[in-house]
Amino acid sequence: MKRRTRRSLPASLTAGALLAVCVLVAVAVIQRLTGNQPWLDYRAVATAVHNAHWTDLVPALISGAVALVGLVLLWAALLPGKRRILPLTGDPDSGADTVGYRSALRAAATGVDGVDRARLSTGSRKVKVRVKTARTRTDGLTDAVRSAVESRLDHIAPARRPAVSVRVRATREGS
Repeated sequence: MKRRTRRSLPASLTAGALLAVCVLVAVAVIQRLTGNQPWLDYRAVATAVHNAHWTDLVPALISGAVALVGLVLLWAALLPGKRRILPLTGDPDSGADTVGYRSALRAAATGVDGVDRARLSTGSRKVKVRVKTARTRTDGLTDAVRSAVESRLDHIAPARRPAVSVRVRATREGS
């Protein structure tokens, strides 16, 4: 079961950089084999590298940039990806898709009488529900939405029970 997303962005950046280097080397080799003047002259590069000193500005900048790119790619590879599967309680190991989890909680919030629209943001410790209503009096709507979402959480039974916070906004003003 895949519980975390894959590292597609760091892998794509690394693959793109390696592809660019390989294309440049292949074009230079093919031009050299066909007898044309290569874009990348090996002797000019070898002479420039041989004459460069570590105390010069250009090698320091290039090595710093390469080290920075390497650290960014290492950081992206070591950080955990975004959670895709929510672990549930139960005897066999089970999980729920986070998209389905979020839509089930949103459906519970919009199912409350008087709720026009609900937005949800889910985290491992907290579920934030923002509700819009056309009612002028919103008394009790916060508690109704909270109890509906908590009831749905009881049915889903996540391994770590998040706290539910509800914010209600009325689209019309009371007189």
